[in-house]
Amino acid sequence: MPPRRKVTTFNKARAIAWLQDGVSKREVGRRLGVSHSVVVRLHQKFQATNSVLERPRSGRPKKTTQREDRFIRRQALQQRGTTANIIRGQLRVATNTNVSTKTIRKRLREVGLRSRHPAVRPRLTAAHRQARLAFCHNHARWTRQQWANVLFSDESRFNLHHHDGRARVWRRQGERCNNGLVQERVAFGGGSIMVWGAFSFRHRTPLYHIVGNLTGQRYRDDIVAPLVLPALHQIGVQAVFQDDNATPHRARLVNNFIQQAGVTRMNWPACGPDFNPIEHLWDELDRRVRNNHPPPRNLQQLLQFLQIEWQAIPQAFRRKLVNSMRNRTAEGIAKRGGHTHY
Repeated sequence: MPPRRKVTTFNKARAIAWLQDGVSKREVGRRLGVSHSVVVRLHQKFQATNSVLERPRSGRPKKTTQREDRFIRRQALQQRGTTANIIRGQLRVATNTNVSTKTIRKRLREVGLRSRHPAVRPRLTAAHRQARLAFCHNHARWTRQQWANVLFSDESRFNLHHHDGRARVWRRQGERCNNGLVQERVAFGGGSIMVWGAFSFRHRTPLYHIVGNLTGQRYRDDIVAPLVLPALHQIGVQAVFQDDNATPHRARLVNNFIQQAGVTRMNWPACGPDFNPIEHLWDELDRRVRNNHPPPRNLQQLLQFLQIEWQAIPQAFRRKLVNSMRNRTAEGIAKRGGHTHY
């Protein structure tokens, strides 16, 4: 038997208007494409309530009481990593109430709790927090002009094939494996390239492609000498160079070269990527490559797209990142050296 057709509120009002104009119930049913009995019940309901709107319905009674709902919520808040199935078992032991995991998830959604993948961030030890807090205190009173003299630098890796775990598709039952509704993936991203870049409030370096492993000697000869020093000279005598604590960056030959060149180097804390505004620049670069170009066919084309978009990122965006450093250090102090939202 086909499902009964639901009459919309608009068509109900039309039906009542036709009946009041003297149109027969069978003719009204023919016009709306419903049976004669539907129009009869609609007319009887209108005569009793003087309205065509649906009356409030209590619906199916809940399987859990308010006390059990509080128990479900409390278990989820006390053990954030627990599952709906575990809470279901705990509820059955505590109250002898047996419900489905779907009911558990529904109760949690009613109070704003939804299952999500946890955010990932570096593990911070007490020493890391102390170093991060000291960095924030040392730079808390820096002016925007002082931050404008800093050359921020870092490396980043980009995969040939972008894996977007947040992509969704609309599909019907039975269409799970249909072509066009499946996201194809290539193992290990189909290959990747590593690039290095640096920027300040007014300047940026070219994007350098790192082929193979980056050693201290290569970092000195291929990056610091030909790229960093000219950029620092453009900034001026107050220029400060920032790089992280990666092994090639802190090699003895690199330290000696930077010292001999008279470069002022920022004392950067370990595990501090959230303090470095260039991380947001890498995210913007990746978005621009994926949104403004067709999918790259090979690593050479990916590098070409990266270099194009690196030069195309507006200077205003980089200035905004540099100006955010005052807020980053302030939040670092407020979090006592913990992770910031940046």
